[in-house]
Amino acid sequence: MSSQPQNNSPKSAGEELREFVEKEELRNKKNKLKNKSVIITSVAMVLIFTCMIVYLCRFMIKDSYALAVDSSNVRSASLTENVVRGSILSDDGTVLAETLSGTRNYPYEGTFAHAVGYASNGGSGIELMCEELLLNTHINPLKKVYNELKGEKNPGDSVVTTLNIPLQRAIEEAMSGASGAAVVIEPSTGKILAMYSNPGFNPNTIDAEWESLVSDTSSSVLLNRATQGLYAPGSTFKVVAALEYMKEYPDEYDSYTFTCGGTDIYNSVSIRCSNGKAHGELNLTKSLAVSCNNSFANIGVNYLSMVGLRSMCDTLLFNSELPYDGEYSESSFVLDGSTDVNQIPQTIIGQGDTLITPLHNAMIMCAIANGGILMKPTFVSEVVSSEGITIKEYSATEYGEIISPELCTQIIPMLTEVVQSGTASSQLSGQSYTAAGKTGTAETDNSGSTNSWFSGFSNVEDPDIVVSVIVEDYSSNGISGAYVARCIFDAYYSSIE
Repeated sequence: MSSQPQNNSPKSAGEELREFVEKEELRNKKNKLKNKSVIITSVAMVLIFTCMIVYLCRFMIKDSYALAVDSSNVRSASLTENVVRGSILSDDGTVLAETLSGTRNYPYEGTFAHAVGYASNGGSGIELMCEELLLNTHINPLKKVYNELKGEKNPGDSVVTTLNIPLQRAIEEAMSGASGAAVVIEPSTGKILAMYSNPGFNPNTIDAEWESLVSDTSSSVLLNRATQGLYAPGSTFKVVAALEYMKEYPDEYDSYTFTCGGTDIYNSVSIRCSNGKAHGELNLTKSLAVSCNNSFANIGVNYLSMVGLRSMCDTLLFNSELPYDGEYSESSFVLDGSTDVNQIPQTIIGQGDTLITPLHNAMIMCAIANGGILMKPTFVSEVVSSEGITIKEYSATEYGEIISPELCTQIIPMLTEVVQSGTASSQLSGQSYTAAGKTGTAETDNSGSTNSWFSGFSNVEDPDIVVSVIVEDYSSNGISGAYVARCIFDAYYSSIE
């Protein structure tokens, strides 16, 4: 057989170099493909890990509370099998709610009904907000084991609240016979010192009366009007309008003048001051002090930007969530740049479609009293074990600046004038303490029925407390928001003397 000749001639150095380069290029391409898949996998893992961290943070900060207060939460249900629900205490340690022989007892009956709430039927108030705290236990470990061996429940921790009994009772007495609500907050810390809603109920008998309470929609006694009641703000909204006017005209607001004739037409809308009174020549301070509807309608129609006013309202937390852990209704403000101009006059004086809760009105005033900084409203001061050992103390939490410090400094003298010579003077001037704030009267129908508001604070130089009050049907019962506020302020300063 013949064989094919083989070419055994050595490769040149150039050929070897070329083959080496080709092999290296091929290997680099393969490595790049491998590296690309590794990079893609790594990026995907990082994204997944980041999403997990974000979800965990969201759960810890926000969703964990929603789960804790969910009446269908299995964990809460299981805890009740092993723990006797702890007590809820006032700021001085007085029992507001406790478990006696397996039954929840409320010594003050209806006085704290909406603030403290009830533990059955899904729960409400602090009972619901602090569900897991009350069903946790920190007793001596040996005693805990001993109780479990005996088949007995362990005593739960107690929640010490910021609620003040004298203030709560003062509101209850002042609003006797009138529907409405009041909130008292310490503006520098956000501590809720009192929260009252009327009509109320007796939480001791809520199980027996549950069906009748939920079916009686006419009085809605289970509704916490302080946090869930939505009302037209009346002239308390003029504070918001004044803030926006000063913001838009920082160099001119001090020279504002207007002559009130009692009644006038704005954008085809008739605006009338209270009782048709002609206030005469006014500046901005006097307009706010006497609560001149015509002056503020003039400001709203001829000066304010509705885009700017909407932005101010959004910053003040209208149409948005509030930094509050309990149940509440969102306040609403509907005007914007495309609004029909005929809606402006009534809206500026607090009528129209604007709605606000007493809690939200208090929060706005808290920010003004606190130099623009809003502190998160809270009920909880500390958690203590059944043996009296402090488990956790809660400090004040800052929500953030919702009003500029400059605007606060500018409007406080105007709010002080409301008390000294304006619409709140008959109730609050000449007291042992100074006060500032704004009254409001909001019409609720075409028959002259009105609600009465007051939102303000005491000790103007270094504010002590903010009070927000709404009294329904003031035109019939004659109980004004400013009167209730005076009763609250009096009780506060009497208790610290």
